[in-house]
Amino acid sequence: MSHGSLRLRLLIAGALSILVALGLAAFGLTVLFQRHVERRIDAELNVYLNQLVANLAISSSGQLAVAHPPADPRFDEPLSGLYWQIDVDANGKILRSRSLWDSELALPSEARIDDATHHHLIAGPNHTELYLLQRRIELPSRLGGGTTRIAVAWDMEEIRKSVRSFASELVPFLLLIGALLAAASWVQVSIGLRPLAAIREKLAAIRSGRAYRMETGFPDEVQPLADEIDALLDERQAAIEKAKGRAADLAHGFKTPLQVLHGEIERLKQKGELEIAADISSLAEVMRRHVDRELARARLSYSTRDASANVKGVVDRVVRVVERTPQGLKLDWATSVSPELVARINADDLAEVLGNLIENAARHAKEKISISATANDEEIAIVIGDDGPGIAEEQWPDVMERGGRLDMKSEGAGLGLAISQDILEACGGNLSLRNEIPGFQAVVRIRVRNF
Repeated sequence: MSHGSLRLRLLIAGALSILVALGLAAFGLTVLFQRHVERRIDAELNVYLNQLVANLAISSSGQLAVAHPPADPRFDEPLSGLYWQIDVDANGKILRSRSLWDSELALPSEARIDDATHHHLIAGPNHTELYLLQRRIELPSRLGGGTTRIAVAWDMEEIRKSVRSFASELVPFLLLIGALLAAASWVQVSIGLRPLAAIREKLAAIRSGRAYRMETGFPDEVQPLADEIDALLDERQAAIEKAKGRAADLAHGFKTPLQVLHGEIERLKQKGELEIAADISSLAEVMRRHVDRELARARLSYSTRDASANVKGVVDRVVRVVERTPQGLKLDWATSVSPELVARINADDLAEVLGNLIENAARHAKEKISISATANDEEIAIVIGDDGPGIAEEQWPDVMERGGRLDMKSEGAGLGLAISQDILEACGGNLSLRNEIPGFQAVVRIRVRNF
């Protein structure tokens, strides 16, 4: 697929959308999981906090103490990541879990005694960061009165590890989902662009003459485009018909002056003005060839939907005419064309092409002319060869140009090949020069579409 491919653009847009969606999903799910972990830790720390509050007592030495610390063994393991600490505001006494070892937590101050739990992030032992739940309460008189801050903390690294573990397990599933979405995007784009492929196939059928119009049967979003194409085809056909009519009128308009000019040429010959008559006749022939070319072009239709020609019938018709000419009577004609070959071209257009080329071959041939035709599934090749002087390969481009002539002594405007090329191109064919038949110095190959 090229950079200008609509399919590629849609797939890239879909891939970027999938990446953005998966990225947002990964971020959102990770945040939700982290909040879930924090809520679970909140619940667990609240249990420990309530146990500490419920187990505050006065020891035998008369000091505030925790009669029954929380039973979690991590509170007894040094630097385990789970800690508790009680700061008595009145005398500055601090009670803490064995897990703090010889460290103390710098508990945040609380301005009010509201018996509510507050969340904080504070520095912990060994440069760790702790997630802290703290409550400031007022002690009853049996516990000595005053206020105290009771806190339970959890190492944030444990939370981050849980989040990272969740993310690492989430990534493969997101990649699988991304692959499935990419495959679905490919299917969606392929199905969505299928009507465009149908339009391309229908246009190819119209261009080749196998169909006339786009017609209906396309999705609602594409049908207006097909309707516009049909309208454009109608307008083009109308413009072609109008142009053909004007060209035909113009060409026919020259017929009468040319006929008058031929009458004047005959009178000049009768008066003995042979040189002047020859010059005027040559100019009149050039004009006639131009008129014939315009008439041939006027007959051309860019839509060959109804055109067909039996190749053998046209070849035989043209040969019968040319072989009766003075030059044609001197030649040996060999034709080999199957009567079953039918070309996608108007019979008169094919006759115009073959007439120009066979007449040219007869003019230059010495003894014989060969005409044959072969076919495959797509095209018919008509080969015309003569044993004349031939054309050098380096001169072929000059001959194919409009007005190109190598024999300046012969009559004609050098438009025969140009007219033939115009007709063949309009019908989807082509014309080429090849020296490919032994014994024949000039060979013209015509290719036209096969049915």
